Amino acid sequence: MKFLYLMLLVFLTSCQNQGPTQIISTILPQPNLQKINNDHFVLTSSSQIVYDERLKESALFLIEFLEQGANFRFSENYKTADIEFIFDASISETSGYHLTISSEKISVKASSEMGAFYAVQSLRQLLPEALENQTFTENKILIQAQHIEDVPQFAYRGMHLDVGRHFFPVAFIKKYIDMLALLKMNTFHWHLTEDQGWRIEIKKYPKLQEVAAWRDETLIGHYNDMPHQFDGKRYGGYYTQEEVKEIVAYASARHITVIPEIEMPGHSQAAIAAYPHLGCTGENPGVAKLWGVFEDIYCPKEETFAFLEDILDEVLELFPSEYIHIGGDEAPKTRWKNCESCQALIKKEGLKDEHELQSYFITRMEGYLNSKGRQIIGWDEILEGGLAPNATVMSWRGVEGAVAAAKQGHKVIMTPTSHCYFDYYQSENDTEPLAIGGFLPLEKVYHFNLIPEGLTAEESQFVLGAQGNLWTEYMKDEKQVEYMAFPRAIALSEVLWTSEELRNYGDFVKRLEHFQERMDALDINYANHLYEIKGEIQSNENGIFFQLKSESNSNPIFYATDGSEPNLLSYKYENAISVAEDLNIKAAVFDENEKQLSSIFEETIKMHKAVGKKIELSVEPSKVYSGSGAVGLINGIQGSDKRYGDKEWLGFWGDDLEILIDLGAETEINKISTRFYDAIGQWIYAPSIIEVAVLDSERNNLTKHNATLVDGRKNVKNLEVRVENLDARYIHINIKNYGTIPDGSQGAGHKAWLFIDEVFVE
Repeated sequence: MKFLYLMLLVFLTSCQNQGPTQIISTILPQPNLQKINNDHFVLTSSSQIVYDERLKESALFLIEFLEQGANFRFSENYKTADIEFIFDASISETSGYHLTISSEKISVKASSEMGAFYAVQSLRQLLPEALENQTFTENKILIQAQHIEDVPQFAYRGMHLDVGRHFFPVAFIKKYIDMLALLKMNTFHWHLTEDQGWRIEIKKYPKLQEVAAWRDETLIGHYNDMPHQFDGKRYGGYYTQEEVKEIVAYASARHITVIPEIEMPGHSQAAIAAYPHLGCTGENPGVAKLWGVFEDIYCPKEETFAFLEDILDEVLELFPSEYIHIGGDEAPKTRWKNCESCQALIKKEGLKDEHELQSYFITRMEGYLNSKGRQIIGWDEILEGGLAPNATVMSWRGVEGAVAAAKQGHKVIMTPTSHCYFDYYQSENDTEPLAIGGFLPLEKVYHFNLIPEGLTAEESQFVLGAQGNLWTEYMKDEKQVEYMAFPRAIALSEVLWTSEELRNYGDFVKRLEHFQERMDALDINYANHLYEIKGEIQSNENGIFFQLKSESNSNPIFYATDGSEPNLLSYKYENAISVAEDLNIKAAVFDENEKQLSSIFEETIKMHKAVGKKIELSVEPSKVYSGSGAVGLINGIQGSDKRYGDKEWLGFWGDDLEILIDLGAETEINKISTRFYDAIGQWIYAPSIIEVAVLDSERNNLTKHNATLVDGRKNVKNLEVRVENLDARYIHINIKNYGTIPDGSQGAGHKAWLFIDEVFVE
């Protein structure tokens, strides 16, 4: 074994002449075995590093980090090592490592560069944050003594970035990769082609750079804002092949595989704008300037397959990854249904319909990539019409795709909208920046269970891991991407790395609170919602109560119920607040210095006549949009106008719904009202038919109404039924789902979502 000894010259005299600062262990993601001791290792200017040549790159990464952080240089030395990198073949997992810190030395053991690199990332988090931005000035560091034996739970630990909707420079892509490396993520899914922009240089087809990479203008505001408005500014860009090589090499040095996504057959309007003969009509649709799903998709003819094979040939030269992502999602079949050559191909190949034609398309492209020694990944739509033989499925529309693929023996990567779409809102605060919709708070990400119900232990082995997705329709710059990604990507990293029995959300929050100082030093524009307050209505035999809590429980909450802003002279929250009448609560978190840490939390509770009563639903809401359950429809709290995925809205996919509310005794009522979300860009449609019946104690109809919806606030439709002084016990609401999404709309051919809010009975 060959050793290279280096002197580690570290950390000159502190300008304040203060003693060394002890660093507390706060590693993210949480190691799977960590024993902290009462001693510490002292890192000084006389410390030395030794490494095995097989772990050289990881050792040099640490040296460079310390060199840049403290502005010092190294010289060779042949004395005993204080920090040693030891190759240990007994550590069977290539991504595993042992890190031992004692008063005498720091020892890193691994059987691969990857494992040693992950050990360095853990050690890095035990060092001062000031090293990250070269502001460290002390002359010693005390590192907590401990022993770590660590290995990830899942093999695929990924983050995605869409650069098709908005384009980001090379420097930012590297910064993004650096954060993934720090979190021990190992895959960067780079979404390079879209309807709104083609972002990778293909030398054989220069119009992809000249035409497809640029759109004439960009949508202003949200897709659901009508009428659509645009900024009138040409927008675009692309990565040269040299830049792609640079990024792939940069990621590889950090043990991150870059998987490119080249969309097919859908999300291809930009390419068709450059080469119109690739579409079914031969017409130029233009590069899309609106978000969404478009009918102009690749036509499955020989010219198209030749074009895509040429593109993939160049892509394969740039990306050494085993997997190539070919999309396969949201491909409307309208053009294919009206295309003579498509229909002839269906007949020739003995296919049943256009869905099987898509399977033919995907299978053919998979065969080409397989012939080059590569494998495909596709979104779960590639299941439709029959799954290509060796495909790996990314399940995004829920978990059904994952279950179906795993049961067929196909590998699965979990990325459902419910837990992995980081373009969704993450806070109920109205000051949050514009997002596509939905609601995915940090805690929900952290409690993501990757293994879907319905899989056997053997089938569960096909679940490789998960990935967080960042679709950038509403992320115009790098700061916004960071805000949406972090800290939710940090929560996902712990879900993927740390065993479930060791994960504890309260402990995670404490470590994250400390980790934010590191992100500050790294100039990461993360979202800080740790001090935000959440409220929850509760009822029991003693009455109805409202509970307040914040992510960080170390600081007190003060609240007011008289409409005033909370301060230290307001009520200090200690027990749940009794609710006997309509109530408006405002609250905030304060620190010991009387500084307000959180934004103002505000909730209005309306004590209508159904609050705390009994309610039955004919079908259960979707598991991914279950809100507060059925009782959430009669808890006195209305849902958000922006976030249909919050705890007050209930979502149902394709189901009709019947609601029965039991008031417990005949009660005088005058009005019944509720709201439905209506956002066709998210496949959410207000219902087509609603029937409201009021019944007596014997369940005889007192009155029945076929209700009509009226426009409410943005993305919301209101229902209101007035009855005159009726003594009623039951209220029955029969809701007909919109049905199948029509051609020409996003999600065409799929079932529509139905979302319903609080049912007020007055």
